[in-house]
Amino acid sequence: MMKNLFEQSRSHWVRYDHYELKTAEDGKRYITPGKSAKPDVYNPLKEVPGIVLDALNVGMLMMGRKPEAEVEKAVMEFVTRYGLLGLMTALPTTPSFMDYEAVYLPKNHFIKEESMATDKYLSLFYPFDQLDLVKKGIESTWNVSGDRTMIALTMTFMDEPMAKNMSFQREYAEPYGWVAQQLKDWAFTLTTAILYYNDYDSIDEDARGL
Repeated sequence: MMKNLFEQSRSHWVRYDHYELKTAEDGKRYITPGKSAKPDVYNPLKEVPGIVLDALNVGMLMMGRKPEAEVEKAVMEFVTRYGLLGLMTALPTTPSFMDYEAVYLPKNHFIKEESMATDKYLSLFYPFDQLDLVKKGIESTWNVSGDRTMIALTMTFMDEPMAKNMSFQREYAEPYGWVAQQLKDWAFTLTTAILYYNDYDSIDEDARGL
């Protein structure tokens, strides 16, 4: 999944210079760019060893059951360094889900439904300010106006799937718990693989199978 997130980026991603934790009306906490945060377009592939190690370090904090405040600080530092994870386009079967009537989801940790109405799905990632968006069947229109930075950002990613472009806007948010869980999953997967190869010769058949 981590590989997918960054390969999907086709070499460019967006990070803002300031993120905040905000609580939505339903009590769920989200990470979202700050009101006056400035976006920066960068190439994550050039920072891959750092991204992987930093993600691993945050995940290891959770696997080591460190205090919540320490984990939260590490998660926010990771997001400020590299941007949000792009879960909105990584979870469905395709990042081009705006071209379809509904959103189709393979098995994942966060959403149990196998398909979901597009507007319902989008509301999971825009709990505070909505985008100016109209979706009818497979057609959708999106207006970006008033904010020159957001207009410029939209123009930069014109050739990308519409949903990916939308996920780089300042209104976009990801549930804090989902981001933390994803980082923990990556750490678990990587450490399991490393332990398996490191200990291969010293563990018995049953342990290898496990």
